[in-house]
Amino acid sequence: MARKKTETAAFEPSLKRLEEIVGLLEEGSLSLEESLALFEEGVGLSRKCLDVLTGAERKVEQLVGKGATAAFEPEPSGGEPA
Repeated sequence: MARKKTETAAFEPSLKRLEEIVGLLEEGSLSLEESLALFEEGVGLSRKCLDVLTGAERKVEQLVGKGATAAFEPEPSGGEPA
């Protein structure tokens, strides 16, 4: 369980670093070697973020499957029944 919390907590910093890498690559001022190294790092970060998001999606699907949808249904308005 601690591993999951660590992975989830690492999502935001990973996403921020990925955004930094994209910015650096878009500038176009890096050498080919530097660009390739950053691209490789970015691909790894992208995969890590995707794994965390996929896990979160599964968790939501499990919660919804357990009847959590009732918590998301809007309260009926004070109007007359349909």
